[in-house]
Amino acid sequence: MNDVILRPFRPDDAPWLVERHQSLYAQDEGFDDTFGPLVAGILDDFIAAHDSTREQGWIAEEDGERLGSIFCVSAGGDTAKLRLFLLDPKARGKGLGKRLLATCMAFARDKGYRDMVLWTHESHAAACALYAAAGWRVTESKPVKSFGVELVEQTWRIDL
Repeated sequence: MNDVILRPFRPDDAPWLVERHQSLYAQDEGFDDTFGPLVAGILDDFIAAHDSTREQGWIAEEDGERLGSIFCVSAGGDTAKLRLFLLDPKARGKGLGKRLLATCMAFARDKGYRDMVLWTHESHAAACALYAAAGWRVTESKPVKSFGVELVEQTWRIDL
C-alpha cells in the first residue's frame, strides 16, 4: 500500500463507485438493488453542485487501479459530512482506511468546519472501530429496515 495515491475524485470515477458500492454491499450485507441508485444520486448531486472550496472527494489508487473512496461535504454551517467511505476488500487491513479518514478529517479542519457527522450501520464493524479509534462517537442508533435488510442505523459525530 506504499504506492497508493489519494487523488481527487473525477466524474469518470462515478460508475466505478456505484458498481463497487452495489456489489460489495450486496455481497457482504445482503443489500438489495436500491442501494446503487442511492449512491448514484449522491454522486450526481456532488458532481452537479458541490462547493469545490469546501467539499472534496478522494479516490485511493494504486497503479491505476481504484481501491477506495471518501468524501467530505457540507452538512450546513460549520458541520461537514463524511460520505461514500469505501475500501475494496483487497485493500483492507493495511492502513489505507485510516489514511483516507485522516485525509478527510484534515481537509474538514483546514476548511474551517468545527465538527463532522456520518451515517453508517452497526454491522460495519471495521469502519466503526476506525471511527471510534479516531475519536468519533455514536450520537444516535436505531433499528431500521433499509435496502431489503434489518439494520441498526447509526449517526456518528466528532468535534474538529
